[in-house]
Amino acid sequence: MADKAVKANLKMKLRGGQASPAPPVGSILGQYGVNMMDFINPFNEQTKDIQGSEVTVHITIYEDRTMNFRVVSTPTDDRIRAALKIDKGSGKPNSEKITKKLSQADLTRIAEEKAKDMNTDAIEAVKKMVAGTARSMGVEIDDR
Repeated sequence: MADKAVKANLKMKLRGGQASPAPPVGSILGQYGVNMMDFINPFNEQTKDIQGSEVTVHITIYEDRTMNFRVVSTPTDDRIRAALKIDKGSGKPNSEKITKKLSQADLTRIAEEKAKDMNTDAIEAVKKMVAGTARSMGVEIDDR
């Protein structure tokens, strides 16, 4: 089978199990002439277990008005903020650190949750990525 010509690659943030024809879904998919119910029903079915959690969806729309989509779980920085119960990271992460530290247990848990979105099964590699995101937010990792 020859690869289909891609018309658009889109990225949307939606709440799991709560896609509807209202904006942003309707207004974005409508402009490409695709049947939005072909997205809404499978998306809501696939994300019903994470009802209400914000997820990122990567949608590929083809010239023949068909589409594929892939759900990416909650962003790493959102998970770190939730684990530390903080509203935002540091505006100056190199000089002003957040007072709370991310525990090794939280680091491992976040890495295990994110591993399914990554192209590796090596939890240690994903932990390094999560630690890097934490550093960029001014969050230090507890070495204990």
